[in-house]
Amino acid sequence: MPKTPAQRWLHWGITLTVAGLFVACSTMPNPLSLGSLNSGYSEEQPALSGDGRFLAFVSNRNGRRGILLYDVQRQQLMDLPGLNRPGEIAEHPSLSYTGRYIAYIADDRGRGIVAVYDRAIERSQPLTLWYRGQVRHPSISPDGRYIVYETGSRGQWDIEVIDRGPNIELDMADSPPSAEIKN
Repeated sequence: MPKTPAQRWLHWGITLTVAGLFVACSTMPNPLSLGSLNSGYSEEQPALSGDGRFLAFVSNRNGRRGILLYDVQRQQLMDLPGLNRPGEIAEHPSLSYTGRYIAYIADDRGRGIVAVYDRAIERSQPLTLWYRGQVRHPSISPDGRYIVYETGSRGQWDIEVIDRGPNIELDMADSPPSAEIKN
């Protein structure tokens, strides 16, 4: 039995609707890939290295909140092994001149501490384990030696400075480019 024009339109309408639902419900990759600067997830607290090459930021990609490092020149995310450990939330990044050092707040079991991550050795060092008050908003000097942060031990926000000492390897403009640090 031949279909009327109305029946054909109805058939095609239903077919296209079902196809559209199938495509909409299928698992399709996010058009903004996980390796790009922006994704479908929350991205916040950006910090730029002094040479403008690296951008650190906080994201909840990969199912948990942590610090990511983006190479602006290569337009790709960099690996940070040992930085975003399970059970720890890393926030408020600050970068040294070439991005070798990342100062940040590590929230480990509800207690915030200031820490610094060294990309060359892929390790974090907690700096305020001894501190009893709240800490927030660390900022690292371009050479990576000094870190300033806010403290709340006296019932108000004050500024503290940590001198990591004369024996640390400084992050200098004439040092090897950060891209040569383990990526």
